[in-house]
Amino acid sequence: MEHTSVYNTADAALTLQEWLQHKDYSRIAVLVDEQTRKHCYPLIQTALPKHTLVAIKSGEEQKNMGTCQVIWQKLTEGQFDRNSLVINLGGGVIGDMGGFCAATYKRGIDFIQLPTTLLSQVDASVGGKLGVDFEGFKNHIGVFREPAAVIVATQFLQTLSMRELRSGFAEIIKHCLIADAQMWEKIRKRDLDQQKWDELVPHSIKIKQRVVEQDPTEKGWRKVLNFGHTIGHAIESYFLAQPKRKLLHGEAIAAGMIAEGYLSVQRNLLPEKQLHTIEEFIYSVYGKATITNEDMEAIAPLALQDKKNQKGKIRCVLLEAVGQPLVDQEISLRDIKEALQFYQGAV
Repeated sequence: MEHTSVYNTADAALTLQEWLQHKDYSRIAVLVDEQTRKHCYPLIQTALPKHTLVAIKSGEEQKNMGTCQVIWQKLTEGQFDRNSLVINLGGGVIGDMGGFCAATYKRGIDFIQLPTTLLSQVDASVGGKLGVDFEGFKNHIGVFREPAAVIVATQFLQTLSMRELRSGFAEIIKHCLIADAQMWEKIRKRDLDQQKWDELVPHSIKIKQRVVEQDPTEKGWRKVLNFGHTIGHAIESYFLAQPKRKLLHGEAIAAGMIAEGYLSVQRNLLPEKQLHTIEEFIYSVYGKATITNEDMEAIAPLALQDKKNQKGKIRCVLLEAVGQPLVDQEISLRDIKEALQFYQGAV
């Protein structure tokens, strides 16, 4: 697999300008939502040659086939050919969906990721996973395709709310829990506003790149990146259908990591003491989402749609210790409900 260049930079505009100088694209589109159009687009606008701005609404609920049709329509109307480029300026939704639209338009045109949220900088922009939600299931329709480049600039993080930063931080926690016990000890001793993003963002990207290079299409080892996500995605999907109770991705994954940590202890894998440190730190950053018994009954079956499942069996990632994940661990609906009860404090 071709290795994508990831640029960690203090100046997104300059890096983009230098990268484009060596290319000869016939047309360029920049995909934005109302947030990135207002806060991020002005930071790179001067670096761009003539281009088409494609604006969509923000939010996970926009990540569907209907929005893809709008994007494909704009590219078609603009007479974009195969030698065109899409620049995805935004968070995970823009990156996933813009990449998916580029990868499928005329069987694939180039795209680059300019992630503007912490979540997309440390997770969604690296690894070539693209897609959209379908019938309430996350990333149900999609492809694997590497971007032509990823430009990561922590300057964009200044445009984020504390809640958005906190959501992205969940993926940093996950990377430490699956791959770097030493960094875990560092981050858990700092409050959210004391975390060093200039250090943590490149650190997370390196971990993810290393895993992805070993297993680009998630046949085996790449599944370690899904720690917290089997139960976390089920929680996220459930709350997505209830706009008044919506959880951000990282908030759901934080709950999922506690739940899957609990199952790791139940299987005599993870020492209970380590679960306590995970639990204590995650609760201190995220608080606790309210998940009722009725919610748990509805959340558990959603995990049956998880893409890592095999032969109808739910598979998740458990921990033997901080920094030592185990993939393809089979869990039941009863396990999920019990883990959610533990998260809620009822076990």
